[in-house]
Amino acid sequence: MSATQTAPRAAISVDELKRAWQAVQTGQFRTDQSRRPTDTRNGKPGPTWEPDEDVLPVIGCGGNTGASTVALAIATVADSARVVECCTVTATGLAAAATAELGRVGSWTRGTRDNVTLERGTDVLLGIDEVPLPPPPISPLGLTVLDIGWELGQVLATPSWVGDHMQRARAVVVVTSATVPGLRRLEGALALLEGANVVAAVVGPRRKKWARGIDHTMGALTRALERNGQLIDIPEDRNLASHGLDTRPLPAALTTATTHLLRLVQAKNHREGISSC
Repeated sequence: MSATQTAPRAAISVDELKRAWQAVQTGQFRTDQSRRPTDTRNGKPGPTWEPDEDVLPVIGCGGNTGASTVALAIATVADSARVVECCTVTATGLAAAATAELGRVGSWTRGTRDNVTLERGTDVLLGIDEVPLPPPPISPLGLTVLDIGWELGQVLATPSWVGDHMQRARAVVVVTSATVPGLRRLEGALALLEGANVVAAVVGPRRKKWARGIDHTMGALTRALERNGQLIDIPEDRNLASHGLDTRPLPAALTTATTHLLRLVQAKNHREGISSC
């Protein structure tokens, strides 16, 4: 029996992804010129989400970077916040994080953890455009943290309400690891998010204790972020790294770091709001 040979797929370059994102921004993938994303399955305008609270997207530069942990920690230190986990059910990082389960709300499972509401999807999803709209909150909120569990290039190139909020957000938190691959992926993410207000959370040892060679991996965009004070150290916790999120309290070092991160985001949002007036 002979095996059928297929030609290898060419890697998609950063420039190609940037052109795809620019096409989304200019409306080339939409049926009209409004802000509504297109449902790629039928070509009709997709659903939009207009919450009353602020929205902060959090996305990882790769798998197992700690993006869900950072998203939960941000919501924990914020006032009246929730986490909406925008991924397929098989990729959830919040399944064991709630201290109380409140049941299903449409296509979502709702739970609580101290002062934070957790919304996680119940369905297997094939793409970012299949993520359902978040349910109405239990009570008025100050912040919704979007835990975006998809690859950044897919989010930017696929019209959806999630990508729409990535475009509209006054700040985006990008999470990566303090490793050579992690810093390389961060540089690529910053190229894709050119023009956005990005705060990078680097999970691992403090900047001065990075392993030899990691510092030399930092690209020009990452170094510019560091000069602007937008490269934040997030300490890695061994228990969280091995067991994942559960009902145990988050480490104090983690909440301290994310408090600093959130204050930085809020300060930039405030300045952005003033400059747009």
